[in-house]
Amino acid sequence: MPEPTKKEENEAPAPPPEEQSKEKEGGSGPPKGEGDVSPPSALPAEWSLGESPVGEEQDKQNSNTSQSVLFVEKPQNGTVKVGENITFLAKVEAKDLLRKPTVKWFKGKWMDLASKAGKHLQLKETFERQTRMYTFEMQIIKAKENYAGNYRCEVSYKDKFDTCSFDLEVLESTETTPNIDIRSAFKRSGEGQEDAGELDFSGLLKRREIKQQEEEPEIDVWELLKNANPSEYEKIAFQYGITDLRGMLKRLKRMRRVEKKSAAFSKILDPAYQVDKGGKVRFVVELADPKLEVKWYKNGQEIRPSTKYIFEHKGCQRIMFINNCQMTDDSEYYVTAGDEKCSTELFVREPPVMVTKQLEDTKAYCGERVELECEVSEDDATVKWFKNGEEIDIGPKSRYQVKVDGKKRILIINGATKADTAEYSVMTTGGQSSAKLSVDLRPLKILQPLTDLTVKLGKEICLKCEISENIPGKWTKNGLPVQESERLKVVHKGRIHKLVIANALVEDEGEYVFSPDAYSVTLPAKVHVIDPPKIHLDGLDADNTVTVIAGSKLRLEIPVSGEPPPKAMWSRADKAIAEGGGRIRAESYPDSSTLVIDVAEREDSGVYNINLKNEAGEAHASIKIKVVDIPDPPLAPNVIDVGDDWCKMNWEPPANDGGSPILGYFIERKKKQSSRWMRLNFDLIKETSFEPKKMIEGVAYEVRIFAVNAIGISKPSSPSKPFVPLAVTSPPTLLAIDSVTDTTVTMRWRPPDQIGAAGLDGYVLEYCFEGSTSPKQSDEKGEAAYDLSAEDWIVANPELTDKTKYTITGLPTDARIFVRVKAVNAAGASEPKYYGQPILVREIIEPPKIRIPRHLKQTYIRRVGEAVNLVIPFQGKPRPELAWKKDGAVMDKNQINIRNSETDTIIFIRKAERSHSGKYDLEVKVDKFVETASIDIQIVDRPGPPQVVKIEDVWGENAALTWTPPKDDGNAAITGYTIQKADKKSMEWFTVIEHYHRTNATITELVIGNEYYFRVFAENMCGLSEEATMTKESAVIAKDGKVYKNPVYEDFDFTEAPMFTQPLVNTYAIAGYNATLNCSVRGNPKPKITWLKNKVAILNDPRYRMFSNQGVCTLEIRKPSPYDGGTYSCLAVNDLGTAEVECKLEVKVVAQ
Repeated sequence: MPEPTKKEENEAPAPPPEEQSKEKEGGSGPPKGEGDVSPPSALPAEWSLGESPVGEEQDKQNSNTSQSVLFVEKPQNGTVKVGENITFLAKVEAKDLLRKPTVKWFKGKWMDLASKAGKHLQLKETFERQTRMYTFEMQIIKAKENYAGNYRCEVSYKDKFDTCSFDLEVLESTETTPNIDIRSAFKRSGEGQEDAGELDFSGLLKRREIKQQEEEPEIDVWELLKNANPSEYEKIAFQYGITDLRGMLKRLKRMRRVEKKSAAFSKILDPAYQVDKGGKVRFVVELADPKLEVKWYKNGQEIRPSTKYIFEHKGCQRIMFINNCQMTDDSEYYVTAGDEKCSTELFVREPPVMVTKQLEDTKAYCGERVELECEVSEDDATVKWFKNGEEIDIGPKSRYQVKVDGKKRILIINGATKADTAEYSVMTTGGQSSAKLSVDLRPLKILQPLTDLTVKLGKEICLKCEISENIPGKWTKNGLPVQESERLKVVHKGRIHKLVIANALVEDEGEYVFSPDAYSVTLPAKVHVIDPPKIHLDGLDADNTVTVIAGSKLRLEIPVSGEPPPKAMWSRADKAIAEGGGRIRAESYPDSSTLVIDVAEREDSGVYNINLKNEAGEAHASIKIKVVDIPDPPLAPNVIDVGDDWCKMNWEPPANDGGSPILGYFIERKKKQSSRWMRLNFDLIKETSFEPKKMIEGVAYEVRIFAVNAIGISKPSSPSKPFVPLAVTSPPTLLAIDSVTDTTVTMRWRPPDQIGAAGLDGYVLEYCFEGSTSPKQSDEKGEAAYDLSAEDWIVANPELTDKTKYTITGLPTDARIFVRVKAVNAAGASEPKYYGQPILVREIIEPPKIRIPRHLKQTYIRRVGEAVNLVIPFQGKPRPELAWKKDGAVMDKNQINIRNSETDTIIFIRKAERSHSGKYDLEVKVDKFVETASIDIQIVDRPGPPQVVKIEDVWGENAALTWTPPKDDGNAAITGYTIQKADKKSMEWFTVIEHYHRTNATITELVIGNEYYFRVFAENMCGLSEEATMTKESAVIAKDGKVYKNPVYEDFDFTEAPMFTQPLVNTYAIAGYNATLNCSVRGNPKPKITWLKNKVAILNDPRYRMFSNQGVCTLEIRKPSPYDGGTYSCLAVNDLGTAEVECKLEVKVVAQ
């Protein structure tokens, strides 16, 4: 009996997530019937795992076809010859993974190959950073026959799990290689043995000879473990095939606990009990007090009396019997008496499986089904089959199948071959049996031989033979193997062999031989293929016409077929065409016949006949040959009309089209002085007329024509007569009235949009009186045209005018006239431009209107000596009368220059003086209409010095000064004062205070012992006064200390009612442009500002924005309209009073 193999813990594959969850739900202990430990001496042998069961093949296929969780590319099934290498790839995308996934490779169902690399197996992994892809490789090197089987690749990442199964098929090689089991190759030696496998895997499988082991005395492994050193546990477990060493050690640990002396039990249970499967076991305890109640438990569940569990009481003894022990009874038991309990372990061992019926030697013929049968002692026993000492792989793709029928175990070999001759053995945990199988060939008989065939081309070839044995064979043709294809099929059905060829070809002719495998017999047959002659005219058109261009060489190749090859004869008009030399000749080839015409001429056109003949029949055909040429050139074209950059031309078709219809024409043109022709169309023109465009005005051109047919392009026609493109200009634009008087009308216009190369010589203005013409329908531009002959229009300017404005004179008052204007150049007059309405000859009165510029609507300020130049535009017709006044009086024209024109008036002052300040009124009058406007001019200058400067007091290092404002403020408000001091000794002046607003100040930080003078300058917008006022007396800063009495100052009352320092000013605004109203106010406490329009407060209106900064109040009106005109008020309110200013705003709309 072979030794059980140790199964390491790291060889178990990671269970899928569903199984893990089930294990968690079931608790930490092993499932019932799986994790129980039986005594080692009775343990069944642990078999190494091989191919996946047949039932799992469908699960493997389903898992491979299901949607992958982690795999991007799964390993595929592979085929390799013995001795060659093969690599399996698995790819996992790392796009959503934070770390590398865990990948395991398995052989069969449980064999983990992750750490078993050797010279025959290599595992690699790579990572591509660009594609973020993990690639895992498993490479098998120098494969052997028994490496074939099912493999599995598993990948896991956190809570994700994916698996894929694949098969490896190892084909026989022509070279002889030793038949080594791959499980044996994975084996690793145990204790210095020399039987290590080639792949040096962890010793899962051992290659061993099948021999009957001697019966050994039964050994209690439990006692060995209990008495052994912990360092020898692994050795004992390996030697006696213990698979759950950890579980046994846990039980051993519990048994070794030092038990306290029990008050309830005088004798407790033994630490462990051992019983054979199906046997009976007896548990006995003795009580110290027989009155105590006793309860028995198994794995925490109370045991009730039954036929399986029997309880007895004998004095102080309490006994429990367990009948018919099974593997499920292998568990922990304990008994309780009062508050105490004692426990024990029950080990149920399974008896070894024996071979009750031995294998028998068997003889069979090749191809037969062979069954090797034995019987074992148990229905559910596991057995292993061997061939010549090598374990047989039983799988879905294996030739070997195992049938289980109760205690019978049958090894089935389908389609036995001579290679199956060997010694076969079966092994159980308690015995083995062997027998010899001999497979021989049957005597072969030829029931139906092959026969020779003669087949027409395109028909089916069927070679059939029948032999006495159902064995495969090989077909050859002319000594070479026959390869199957869609047209050639090899059929083997039982003892009948067929070779079927659909649509026979000439190449299929030859000698065919069938050779049965494993026999030296051959069955020959000859196939002969015949075919009548055929002429193939598929490349010609429907009427078999061939067109050739004159001057070229015709080589007409007509495919022909026939077996044997037919003979071809060419003729024309019953005259044979000989092979060999000549301009017209015939050439023959095995698969075609060719008619050759060198330098084709138009006379070669006609019908040519071809005749084919061989021993299988004849064939005839007629072919029409047509020789064509390019057309003759057309006649010179005629230019019938010209424009600014275009012309119109036509021509006649050519007299001879060359034997092919005219497809169209090409047109070319060139400048007369040039020799370079330019093509005008790239698409053929089918008509005989054309309109060239994009020519240059004033330049002479010529055109010519080319005719085109299917053969080519003709020679060019003769050039046309030279022509020059010229065109009149477009009509003038924007004809409008400039002015009208009682006898004249002045018209203005704009030049034409298009003038052209002929240029523009001038304009002609024409008019006619109303009543002599009537308006017609509007022209294309929507302008009125008039039904009037050219004689009714009067030319206003006998000579051309180059200006765009002209006055028609000598017109009767109150007459109505129509006006038009033409542009004239070398090509003539353009289309007229009409004025849309009749014009009344009478001067029109336009009321005057003054347009004051925006910067003059407020006070106009200039300094003395600067120039004043104001331009005020106005409107009005006839020419208005103007009058200027200053402060209501007539203006002195000697001091102020006034210059008037028809559209504006100018006030000019070369050097402004303060006397020029004032209010200037302008009056514009047209007939009875009057318009007035006012302008405020302020001429400013530097102020005079302050009137008196006094030293009010001197104390310590300080001096108090007061002064009075200057008499002359320079026609501008005083903005501040500048105070300077000077030591009496040096009289050098130093500025102490600048831009000071009050008329008193205290000068500090004076030097004790010095004597000072002070002076003050006044300042306005023009600057400081030219002179300063100095104190008459000096301020002496005494050295000796004086008793200084602080002056008593009354608290100054800074509060004041609101007062506007700058009022609002009437303002004109232009519609669509923002307008602002400004004023300034002071007051303490700070007044509240409210803006009103027409006495109504402006609140939360987005069209208005209000600002207040340092007392300056601003109201901004966004894009005003005439509706926004009115009276605007600014109201300032505080606790001491109220102040209000107002102004008028007028919004004007500018005419477009």
